[in-house]
Amino acid sequence: MTTLHSEPTAEAGRSMLRVVFYAAILFSVFQIVTSAFSPISSTVVRALHVGFLLLLTFLLYPLRGGQSGPTHVLTKAVGFIAIGLATYHWVFEADLVQRAGELTDADMAVGVITLVLVFEAARRVMGLALPLICLGFLGYALFGEHLPGPFAHRGYGFDQVIGQLAFGTEGIYGTPTYVSSSYIFLFILFGAFLEQAGMIQLFTDFALGTVGHTKGGPGKVAVVSSGLMGTINGSGVANVVTTGQFTIPLMKRFGYKPAFAGAVEATSSMGGQIMPPVMGAVAFIMAETINVPYVEIAKAAAIPAILYFFTAFWMVHLEAGKQGLKGLPKSECPDPWAALRLRWYLLMPLIGLVYLLFAGFTPMFSGMVGLALTVVLIFGAAFAGRLNGTSLRILFWIVLGLACSAFAKVGIVSVMAVIGLLAVLLVPRKDGRATLRIAVQALVEGAMHALPVGVACALVGVIIGSLTLTGSATTFAGYIIQLGSHSLFLSLVLTMLTCLVLGMGIPTIPNYIITSSIAAPALLELGVPLIVSHMFVFYFGIMADLTPPVALAAFAAAPIAKESGLKIGMRAVQIAAAGFVVPYMAVYAPELMLQGDKGLEATAYVVFKAALAILLWGATVVGYFRSPMSPIERVLAFAAAALLVVAAPITDELGFALAALVIATHLWRARRLAPVTL
Repeated sequence: MTTLHSEPTAEAGRSMLRVVFYAAILFSVFQIVTSAFSPISSTVVRALHVGFLLLLTFLLYPLRGGQSGPTHVLTKAVGFIAIGLATYHWVFEADLVQRAGELTDADMAVGVITLVLVFEAARRVMGLALPLICLGFLGYALFGEHLPGPFAHRGYGFDQVIGQLAFGTEGIYGTPTYVSSSYIFLFILFGAFLEQAGMIQLFTDFALGTVGHTKGGPGKVAVVSSGLMGTINGSGVANVVTTGQFTIPLMKRFGYKPAFAGAVEATSSMGGQIMPPVMGAVAFIMAETINVPYVEIAKAAAIPAILYFFTAFWMVHLEAGKQGLKGLPKSECPDPWAALRLRWYLLMPLIGLVYLLFAGFTPMFSGMVGLALTVVLIFGAAFAGRLNGTSLRILFWIVLGLACSAFAKVGIVSVMAVIGLLAVLLVPRKDGRATLRIAVQALVEGAMHALPVGVACALVGVIIGSLTLTGSATTFAGYIIQLGSHSLFLSLVLTMLTCLVLGMGIPTIPNYIITSSIAAPALLELGVPLIVSHMFVFYFGIMADLTPPVALAAFAAAPIAKESGLKIGMRAVQIAAAGFVVPYMAVYAPELMLQGDKGLEATAYVVFKAALAILLWGATVVGYFRSPMSPIERVLAFAAAALLVVAAPITDELGFALAALVIATHLWRARRLAPVTL
């Protein structure tokens, strides 16, 4: 009997894989076309974007949730129902606009079912925490008038709540979904194309060649490669499971303990979300929320991101010194410049993307151009090889470059297109079928990587819709402002704890959206600059993924390191100490995020203070500088770093004096203890 049924079962499995495969490709193509040409309205794009997310989720994730696996036929049918409900917004778009606020029975049915499916999709992808939080906000919108005192609102009908959440632009189709369906998906796809084309290998070879042979080289390779990967994908957990497959075993092989190896990778990978030019999805949502150009967000994040990775690099260096760990043999390290010469062309789309972002173009346009250049480079390498003779290839690229220039209709983009396409003459030519496989796989991977981000963006719309409908955000913000009138520091601590507690169960995106809706306006009211207040919330949303007991990045590293996720999280908190301090420094010294009007001198001074504090704190945590530190040295080093961070009269002077004393006495003692060689 088993034999009779095995072949049909296998065939059904292959058929379903094909359905998922083509659905993912269709999703990516839909997003590219709508981003490039805008053939339909933004409202319809958002609805279909959510429909595709639900379709793929119910095709891939089983009823019990967690990792993707076999799903029941009824679950698959639900996925197709979801995409069908999304088309309702397209077919009846004009009618929905005309009767806005007056829902028919069909509208109510579509809205309720869609909301239920979004909740269920989020549960399958991310677990119960986020759906339960959003369900609490939904319950507040429906029944909040029965609460006592200031927590109560005036009361809203069921149809009003459904209209707000399932048909308005402040519910599941609100700003987060808009950003997911425009900027975020493009940049995820951009990263997927570069990864499939060999960017991971380029970054790994470059990191190995530059720092692999130094003290504790394998750990430094993890920091550098994860930081570089963060420039193209902006996803912490994705970084852990890609670069971590190589770096964690490498660190363990050279003597790092499993918990420390996993913590280094988790810490470095989470930094990818704050590493310009392509930061995490939150950065795009932030730019849209506070209505500032994305480039301003990237500028504000640049110095803190450098300090963050400097911290991780320094902690690895100190741990290697403490454990006596050496680097890789020079002969085993690849030549970084040879790696660049081999795959230099992969950097061109990234350079073009950075230029366009800083030239003032929108993230959507910049992402489309970067993606187009990547595709042209990949396919151009294959098609150019089919032409005989250098002259024909030159002619081919000139004609194609001029065509792209005419299509772009933007001067600088036209020049970039011609230069980029001509440069492909030097790109190693590939087989056409292999190139096509790379492109198709990138389309599929891009759609898959977008699932957790997109589903989270849709579901947190329930929170935003409930807050805007009831106005309850202002109540909580009032408490923070009242507390901050006595102590700004206490308001900051309360905001930090809110971010960390929420982050125990939900990803960075909904964490930022919730806290930015409630706490960031209060910080702004207390005098914290706009970008700094939102970046404060953003940073602690990231740190929540490293903070036990629920640290997503640490638990993603656990199976690779073969160590407890809790132990990895504890070490990650130590390594990422600056991530907890820099946001506070930025509030009291906005120059750290290039805000304010005090000039570059003030910025340089604050950066120097922060770097010195990081050096001292790292030595305090590890207990090692040039040699093992005594308990009194660790206490004094911690005190000196704290004085440098506290923005109060004469604390800087005291901090510098104490730091000089600690460093000088430690170096003198280390020199005395050094072995004498004859």
